[in-house]
Amino acid sequence: MASPASAGARRIRSRGEIDSKTLSTADKKAVDALFEAAREQESEKGADNFRFRITRTTSGGTETVEAAEAEVPAALASCVKDEIV
Repeated sequence: MASPASAGARRIRSRGEIDSKTLSTADKKAVDALFEAAREQESEKGADNFRFRITRTTSGGTETVEAAEAEVPAALASCVKDEIV
C-alpha cells in the first residue's frame, strides 16, 4: 500500500488570467513598470520568495517578466489560483 507521500511527486501550480482592459490606470502603470524594469535583484532571490511570471500580449508581440510578490498589483495577484498537478 502506498502512502500519499510516496504515491508520486505532486506540486502546486498557481495560474491566473485577467483582461488588461479591466485594470485601473494605476495598475496598468504598475504592470508597465514591471516590464520596463525587468531585472532581478540578488536580494529578491531565494527559495522562500514567491515570484510571479507575468505574460502580456501587445501589438509588438508577447512579453514575459518575473516579478517579486511585493511588486505585483493586487488586481493581478488576486486572480491567481493554486491547483495541484
